[in-house]
Amino acid sequence: MQNVDKTLRICEKGHRYYKSSDCPTCPQCEKERKPKVGFLSHLSAPARRALEKHDITSVEELSNFSENEILELHGVGKNVISKLRDILKENGLQFKK
Repeated sequence: MQNVDKTLRICEKGHRYYKSSDCPTCPQCEKERKPKVGFLSHLSAPARRALEKHDITSVEELSNFSENEILELHGVGKNVISKLRDILKENGLQFKK
């Protein structure tokens, strides 16, 4: 196994955490930011941030996009699309054709 050096970081809120990548996201802040309800609460942080960045915060807004458009977003992969497809179906909606 490869030994990866992690560096100590401190976020704006004072949380201390170690990261081995360039990613500036504080894990504790991300946990606090995660919605408790709604479809975004079922997604990973990268997928949630990708949708929020494009102001997609409801299933109705999500249904205005095609699967391919959502797949183009950084942080969204096939597993997320499958999950989103199920969420849309549960709400009587679907991706734009």
